[in-house]
Amino acid sequence: MKPYLVCHPFAGGGASFYRAWRKQYRKQPDSLAILPLQLPGREELFLEEPFRDLSKAADALAPQVTERTGGRPVVLFGHCLGAMLAYEVACRLQDVPTVDLCHLIVSGSPGPWSDRSQLASGLADDEFVASVQELTGYQHEALANPDLLDLLLPALRADVEMHANYRPDSVEPLRIPITALRGKDDHLVSASQAAGWRKATAGEFRLRESPGGHMYLVESPEQVMATATAALAEPVF
Repeated sequence: MKPYLVCHPFAGGGASFYRAWRKQYRKQPDSLAILPLQLPGREELFLEEPFRDLSKAADALAPQVTERTGGRPVVLFGHCLGAMLAYEVACRLQDVPTVDLCHLIVSGSPGPWSDRSQLASGLADDEFVASVQELTGYQHEALANPDLLDLLLPALRADVEMHANYRPDSVEPLRIPITALRGKDDHLVSASQAAGWRKATAGEFRLRESPGGHMYLVESPEQVMATATAALAEPVF
């Protein structure tokens, strides 16, 4: 049975982003089984109140990983806000005996103890959306639709608030390896900031770069998949 790549949503994103990956890689015999996690306030959980505290979000997501992975090897992945979610979930799961946690892949994110004061918050709707799009270099087509914008804004604002106010629950490093990924042209997260993840593990740390900007994975998820597959083929502790 295939190992799992458990994918955590980025700010304003939902599980459907990674479900597209699942369709793309499902028929490849050496690929991982992609398990997207969903946060409340979006897509099929639209009517649920979104989280505004990252620790509480991780408390809710960690049991889902335990229940849904069935003892198979697990690689956790997250981009931007999702990187912090994946990290906090890893902190909660690394001592759970029924979870075979192998690796953490963080993407488009500075280390957990970095300053996030540049994140947009407290702005009027138009300014807020423009600021988020400028920071990420990514324009979700739904944000250009006024009707959809009204539906998406509460979750996006909650995500940005959750990310901006995040402080790690623990200073103890993980024991599993961490790989940090970034786009070479990412103006939001520098290579040195991504290297800050080195402090988050007592195991092996690697930094990898891909062509593209902050949202490189929209056009090219291959680096994520290749990194996860390599992590399982040659685990380093």
